[in-house]
Amino acid sequence: VQLQAYGGGLVQAGGSLRLSCAASERTFSNYVMAWFRQAPGKERTFVAGVYWSGGNTAYADSVKGRFTISRDNAKNTVYLQMTSLKPEDTAVYYCAAGTLDTTWHVSERNTQYPYWGQGTQVTVSS
Repeated sequence: VQLQAYGGGLVQAGGSLRLSCAASERTFSNYVMAWFRQAPGKERTFVAGVYWSGGNTAYADSVKGRFTISRDNAKNTVYLQMTSLKPEDTAVYYCAAGTLDTTWHVSERNTQYPYWGQGTQVTVSS
């Protein structure tokens, strides 16, 4: 699975951005799609994930109520709508494709995702 993320940029605090990630895989709908982020000097952490049409989603506590993940299986694309952005949201954002965990939930562990895109930079100025 090849993943191409785009849509990052520079935005002021309180603003919005939408990230997109296109997958080159006919069986896209079978994968859990997720977004992770990595700030300078920090580990890569889970942001949000979705399986199928959105009935099974997960969000990091730090983005709940501000970010929304969605997917269009017909377009092999997953989106991350980010609102009320904060300077601490500044990071490189990566999309990833993987599988549900053993309890049939979207996993927050990066080891559950074998496929990764190249990352897109999001910078939020104060």
